[in-house]
Amino acid sequence: MLPKEQLIEKWTSSGIVKDKRVIGAFKKIPREIFVPEDKMDEAYGDYPVSIGKGQTISQPSTVVIMTEALEIKEGDKILEVGTGSGYHAAIISCLIGNKGKLVSTEIIPELAKLAQKNIKKLKIKNIKIIEHDGSEGYENEAPYDKIVITAACPKIPNPLINQLKENGIIVAPVGDMNEQLMIKGTKKNGKLAEEKMGNFIFVPLKGKYGY
Repeated sequence: MLPKEQLIEKWTSSGIVKDKRVIGAFKKIPREIFVPEDKMDEAYGDYPVSIGKGQTISQPSTVVIMTEALEIKEGDKILEVGTGSGYHAAIISCLIGNKGKLVSTEIIPELAKLAQKNIKKLKIKNIKIIEHDGSEGYENEAPYDKIVITAACPKIPNPLINQLKENGIIVAPVGDMNEQLMIKGTKKNGKLAEEKMGNFIFVPLKGKYGY
């Protein structure tokens, strides 16, 4: 069995991921495009892989867990904070469909350019990648149905909560720089009703509301 298929078997047999649409997106997107050439053989290892500039592409299990938690529907407008090399964005693009839109922010210029190049290779049209401090959100495209933060934040930034639609979902790793608790927040009456999803480790969020 190929490493990609082994991961799918692990997730489905253990119940880590139940949404068949998320599994379908993982099958469709070639992760090897998003890792450095010298790490191509690590593309389907279930661990983070360095992509340079002190950043990583999250492990596959983390990506699918966060994606499933977002409860993505076709046509959703989503904000991603921390594009990295563009892999998580590509997964999300499969789920929002042609009528959906993903706005993805990346604060490191070199990674923003890399992600744009990777997304272009796959001819994906429903993603807008912006070099921007995503910890402040992206007001120009707000409000959003869903928001995902792919780096550790001390708390979920207020601008992101403000830019989330009522009943919208935000998923983010919250904690210190050594360990974070994955939070799924649903906006109710302007505030987040939070659900805890376990411990994770991410690189720190950069920018005004990061570390």
